[in-house]
Amino acid sequence: MTFQEQGYIFNQWIDQHKALIFKIVRAYGNTAMDQDDLFQEISIQVWRSIPAFRNESAVTTWIYRIALNTAISWVTKEHKYRKVSGALHGIPDVLSHPHKPVDEQLTWLYETIHSLDEIDRSLALLLLDGFSYKEMAAILGISVSNVGVKINRIKKQLILQSKKISDHGIR
Repeated sequence: MTFQEQGYIFNQWIDQHKALIFKIVRAYGNTAMDQDDLFQEISIQVWRSIPAFRNESAVTTWIYRIALNTAISWVTKEHKYRKVSGALHGIPDVLSHPHKPVDEQLTWLYETIHSLDEIDRSLALLLLDGFSYKEMAAILGISVSNVGVKINRIKKQLILQSKKISDHGIR
């Protein structure tokens, strides 16, 4: 594969799947700066993976797997880095974009998804994107029955947290 062919495929994949990647980035990155870094890291991994793609799965499945695996390892690496060096508090997000009106429900959903462990966070995103249990199992390397059990627990947890908010008048 030539560099130009790889570049064409990369641009096409990123353009077609950027919404999927942004969902993962938003769920795994804490700040706008983290999200920018994670998007960049996922993009690099997508670029590197193009020669290995063999059309044995859908491109969407392939991108999702790369993005989730990259996000999970990025979070682990960031957590270790921050433990050692300490977070840089008080520094404004230089690269942040002008603020759009905030959808509080969407913000709550992403904050809640962000609070889940990596596997549950990944499952929540896959569920929101309409993947089947079988596809989720293939992407995450767990059994279909385990997917079902975990999704039921996630739904119960989200419902419980939602009720707590509405009962206490929060937001």
